[in-house]
Amino acid sequence: MKKLMLIFLMPLLLAGNLAVVEATPAGPATDKEIPPYAKWGRMAVKETMKEYPEAKIVDYMYQGSHTSDDITVQTFKLWLNENDKEFGVYVKIEHDRETEKVEKITFEETDR
Repeated sequence: MKKLMLIFLMPLLLAGNLAVVEATPAGPATDKEIPPYAKWGRMAVKETMKEYPEAKIVDYMYQGSHTSDDITVQTFKLWLNENDKEFGVYVKIEHDRETEKVEKITFEETDR
C-alpha cells in the first residue's frame, strides 16, 4: 500500500517542487545588472590614472549624464590621494550620442 501511495504521490511532489524552482528568482546575478555608464566609468578611472600617475584612487561616484544636440557628457567624481593630499577630480567624458566616439575628456580638481 505504501508503494502504491508513493507511486501516486511522487509525480505530485515533483510537480510541486518544479513549480517552486521555476518561481524562484535567478539570484544575485540578476540583482546586479551592469549599469549603462559602466564603460564610461572604466574609461574615467583609466584616464585619471594616466593624468595623475602618482595618485591612488580612493573613491569613485557616477554624477550623471546630459545630452545636448548630438553630444552626451558623462560626469564622474573620483577621490584621489597623492603625497598625503586628498582631493576630488571631476572627469567629464564627452562623446557622440550615436557612435559613442569620444570627443573630449576634461579633468577639474576640487577640494570637496
